[in-house]
Amino acid sequence: MKRILLSFLIISLFYFKANTQGCVAIRTVGGLNTMEHSMHTDTISGMVPFKDISKWDLNISFRYFKSYKHFNGTDEQTQRVLDQTDVRNYSKSMNIALLRSLNEQWSLGIDLPIIYNERTSLYEHVGNVKGNPRFSTHSQGIGDVRISAYKWLIHPKAGNKGNLLAGVGIKIPTGNYKATDIFHYSLTATREGPVDQSIQPGDGGWGISTELNGFRQLNNTWSIYGNAYYLMNPKGNNGVSTTRGGVATASAIKYTSDVMSVPDQYLLRAGANWTKKTFTLSMGARYECVPTFDLIGDNTGFRRPGRVITAEPGANYRYKKFNFYAYTPISIFRERNQSYPDILKTLDTKTFSRGDAAFADYAINIGFGYRF
Repeated sequence: MKRILLSFLIISLFYFKANTQGCVAIRTVGGLNTMEHSMHTDTISGMVPFKDISKWDLNISFRYFKSYKHFNGTDEQTQRVLDQTDVRNYSKSMNIALLRSLNEQWSLGIDLPIIYNERTSLYEHVGNVKGNPRFSTHSQGIGDVRISAYKWLIHPKAGNKGNLLAGVGIKIPTGNYKATDIFHYSLTATREGPVDQSIQPGDGGWGISTELNGFRQLNNTWSIYGNAYYLMNPKGNNGVSTTRGGVATASAIKYTSDVMSVPDQYLLRAGANWTKKTFTLSMGARYECVPTFDLIGDNTGFRRPGRVITAEPGANYRYKKFNFYAYTPISIFRERNQSYPDILKTLDTKTFSRGDAAFADYAINIGFGYRF
């Protein structure tokens, strides 16, 4: 029972890939994290010698969401949906993660995201007027790969009821950050230009990820978990135009929103698991954020900073060498904050400025892990 409990609680503990729901660009960035350690939980308690544990783990996960509800600050712009002028993002992604355990405490992993996005709107094409035809833009391909090293901070030994796992990684700009498609700037004329930042497969910058994950077993049925994750992107902007093939305005150039930013992002997560034999139910909350200001580097360029709080129910099932799981984060709070260009414009014009962003109501995350 203890071994089963540990396996499932760590899957729940470590399912927190940075996948927010909408235009606030927390993207799939090679989100290897310690869910991929779920097969090595026997080493945490010391019940099985490391030499007898499988040293390779494969994890494949899938995600889908549709964002369409617009927020300016915390105010939902309900008229956008009623007028059918809302922007709709459809995001589908698959993450393939491979983990290699080096010894009882250290492991290395690599995560490859594969992404397909669709975005449909009025304002990016013929104009934001109800009754105008909708056109779509698309992007697809691999995202930004992440390579990470992990260490259990408490040495595994028999009788351990909890542990902390620290990780540090490098995000490699392997994803296309200047994908283009066709925009209809009138009913009869088109031009090619970079797609919106929210559906670009990559962000064009090298990054450093840090994370800390912890769990505590309360008894044979209940356990609790917590996660903290921060991705630092030192690069200010990637130079990709936000004009969709057009010409930047003097205002956009002045306030730096004519090019795309490479923002930081972070996530906090906590919750509890209930386990019965090979089945686990999980309930938690997660807080995701794209900040206005990065920890390192400048903040120039267009971004949609914001934060999302979701309730996150989930379920896991273990069968032989497989672990299957499903999680559905449900939005309970959404906010679009001021960006750096918004702040520059506010200071310059003495009039408060803040753009909006579209968010989803929920996301669907399913996947499986395999030990070999």
